[in-house]
Amino acid sequence: MSITWSRNLRRSDWNALSEGCYLLRTNLNDLNPATLWKRYIQLTEAGWAFRITNDELAIRPIWHQNEDRVRAHILVCFLAYVPWKALAQWMRGAGLGDASRTLVEEFAKIKSGDVVLKARYQNGQEQNKVREHNDGPEHNIRVRCVTTPDEAQKVLLQRLGLRLPQRMRTIREVEQM
Repeated sequence: MSITWSRNLRRSDWNALSEGCYLLRTNLNDLNPATLWKRYIQLTEAGWAFRITNDELAIRPIWHQNEDRVRAHILVCFLAYVPWKALAQWMRGAGLGDASRTLVEEFAKIKSGDVVLKARYQNGQEQNKVREHNDGPEHNIRVRCVTTPDEAQKVLLQRLGLRLPQRMRTIREVEQM
């Protein structure tokens, strides 16, 4: 078996001329090219919203067998798309472009973990207080530890006006704020 081929010079010329160009084919004749391009980009962004939920929520439209489930899927996609777009606008406002996925991936490198220590009351008076709250004589002391961001993450946090917590606040602390 052998393969024979020859270069189509007409196609080669077309490839050279169209390199870096994007061709949209549409039946919408009454729109100017800038509006048409903007609508196309909006469609691709909506497609990304579906990929966001499909990737991160592990759901697929093919699993939906009735109209209610399809509508629910579209709602979940929309609900994923809204904060995604809000993050992109927030980034643009901070002069960081609008690559939400890149920012999320960068911040995902920042880790936090809980250190949990078992504690026991020593004297009877404090032990009675614990029993009144049905906690028993033992309770846990939980401390959240957050990694220190690297230099690039510090810049991103500063540009967005964010501060990482050093530890988690208790509900009482939040209520007093």
